[in-house]
Parts: sequence; C-alpha cells; structure tokens
Amino acid sequence: MKSRWLTAVIFSFVFTGIGSAAETPAKFLLAYGAIGGNAMPLWIAKEQGIFRKYNLDPQLIYIIAGRAMQSMLAGDIQFGLLGATHVTNAVTAGGDMTMLLGMEEKLNYFLNVRPGIKSPEDLKGKKVGIGTPSGSLALATYVGLDHLGLVPRRDRITLLNTGSTPERMSALFAGGIDAAFFNPEVEQIVVQQGYPSLFDLGKANVPFQSSGLVTSRKYMRANPQIVESLSKAVIEGVALVQNPANKKIVVDSIARNLRIDRADRLERAYQTIVESFPRKPCPSLPGIASVLKLMAQ
Repeated sequence: MKSRWLTAVIFSFVFTGIGSAAETPAKFLLAYGAIGGNAMPLWIAKEQGIFRKYNLDPQLIYIIAGRAMQSMLAGDIQFGLLGATHVTNAVTAGGDMTMLLGMEEKLNYFLNVRPGIKSPEDLKGKKVGIGTPSGSLALATYVGLDHLGLVPRRDRITLLNTGSTPERMSALFAGGIDAAFFNPEVEQIVVQQGYPSLFDLGKANVPFQSSGLVTSRKYMRANPQIVESLSKAVIEGVALVQNPANKKIVVDSIARNLRIDRADRLERAYQTIVESFPRKPCPSLPGIASVLKLMAQ
C-alpha cells in the first residue's frame, strides 16, 4: 500500500514538472510592409517550423509599411519587416524604433511602363506612382529617375502616392499612372499583363538599406528573450532560403505566397530572392548612410 502511494506521488511530481516545463509559445504580431521576396524568410520560418523551434508563434500580417510603423509606434504591433526610411522618420520624430537585422541592402526594383513608352525621354510629362511619399519605394523612384537623367520638376513628371503594391498595379493597369517601380517578383506579373520593364535599378548597385527587422527599444528591453529568439529564427530562415539543397521548399513557398505559377518565372524569382539577402543580415552602415543622404535631399 505504501509502495503504491509513493509511486503515485512520484508520478504526480514527474507530470507536474513536465507540464510546467512546456512553456506556451510567445505570441506577437509581425508585419511585413510589402508583398515581395524580402518576406520569404518569414514565410519559410512559419511554414518549416523554425518559429516553433524557438518557442515563437508570430502572426504574420501584411500592412503597407507606413501604416505598419504607425501601429508599431502605438504599441499595437511588436515587430515589422520595414524599410530604413520608416525607422529614420520614426526616430527623428521621437520614436524609439530600432533595426535588429538588415534584410536587403540595395534597391532591387524594376521600372514598368505602359505600352508605348520606349525610352526615358518618353517619361517626360507623365505620371509615376511612388507608393507612400517617405517610403523606400519613393526614394527608389527618385534614385531611378536620376539614374535615367530625369528630374521630376524640370521634366514635368508627376509623382503620385498610389499606396501599396496591389494599388500601384491597379493604377498602372487602369491608366491612372504611366509607370511605377516594382520588386522583381511582382515585376514579372506586371510584364505578363503587357507592361514592359524599362529599367533595372538593381543593376545600379546603389547602397541602400531597403528593409530590416524592426522593433521598439521599449519592447526589446521588456522582452529580450523574444527579441533574441526571433532574430535567430529569421537568420535561420534566411540561411534556409539561401541553401541550394532547399530549392524545392523555397520555390513551393514562392509559388504559394507570391502566386507565381509559370516555371520560368518561378526560377527567376527564386534566383532573385536568393541573391537579395546578405550572407550576414546586419544593418548596413553604407546603406543607412545612403538613406539619410537621400532623405536630406
């Protein structure tokens, strides 16, 4: 009798210990500010269980970058995959945002135009969509037009705030604008609809911190373990994407998340995405300096 009682007590302690050791995964919101390949490490980390490995359960949500930053400043969203322009704007306005990881270090955009526009000269007097006025895409547009020898004021080019990527696409297709820059994955879809690419800004190799993993210093101080675990998970997601052995996993994720179905476009998107991430995803000082210089202008 005593033996059975002792056994029951031991089992009680064992199972109680197991229950307390199994911590509930940390839940939080992680917003990505653009639909494109830069979000691939997040999707991969979610789909392949990397977040679970680090005891994390983030809800990934798409919100246009400017609105995402406003929600982060209000404390409604804990993390964001956003451009350095939004972080800089927030900090100069008194916000305590910081960039934990640097995800893209160049302006990887294509300029798509309506049929009939054959050269940069043809853009004079036309309308160009720029997304949000202070976002990375807007600065990419200024850099791209400058590289093509165009000055908006001098050449009567109207820059229109056309919002998110889907809204920018709709504006181009409906004739509301004549041209706009798109990331490589979306550019393929735009070309498929009959709007050719006039210029590849990525080949200009302008140092630019296009996107990074962002949070507030307040949240970082209060939740250092979550911040560290998320950083590790995202870095592991980048490594998985860049490993050639995982090509099928990555291509399947591209097809699902970016809705690309043609084999040739999937291959091109895969190569572009793999090449877009730095081997060490740290914020780039030259890239941030370039952002600050352009914003000052």
